[in-house]
Amino acid sequence: MGDNLKDSSKCKRKILVVDDERDTLDLTEAILQQSGFDVLLAASAREAFEQLSKKPDAVLLDVMMPDTSGLTVLSILRDTPRTAQLPVILLTALQRDNDLIDGYRSGADYYITKPCTATQILFGLNLVLGGSRAQPSASEP
Repeated sequence: MGDNLKDSSKCKRKILVVDDERDTLDLTEAILQQSGFDVLLAASAREAFEQLSKKPDAVLLDVMMPDTSGLTVLSILRDTPRTAQLPVILLTALQRDNDLIDGYRSGADYYITKPCTATQILFGLNLVLGGSRAQPSASEP
């Protein structure tokens, strides 16, 4: 039972996924739900800030969004006392060295480039959450 990701009765972690692309939201939601997470979705920075009232345990944040850059959202999160320590993973198509450096300088806890696999997402969450909740299964691609 200890390694069973579906046994989430004790401590179900809540992940906020912020991305303006519906396909990315749907796919990420499915990956996280299958691994036993509660999932909050936001298609914009505005929606992301609204969802923060539900106190997510971590955020998967796209950088390139039409209303507000994910880096701006990240800076606001880091400058706000109640979200300053909230783990944030940037999940973005930006792959240049400078993009990655800018992400970490803005306060990202981890950086994943798109396209990515479920294993990469779960590994990143495991890393930033500091637990065994997001261990991918051995059969995962």
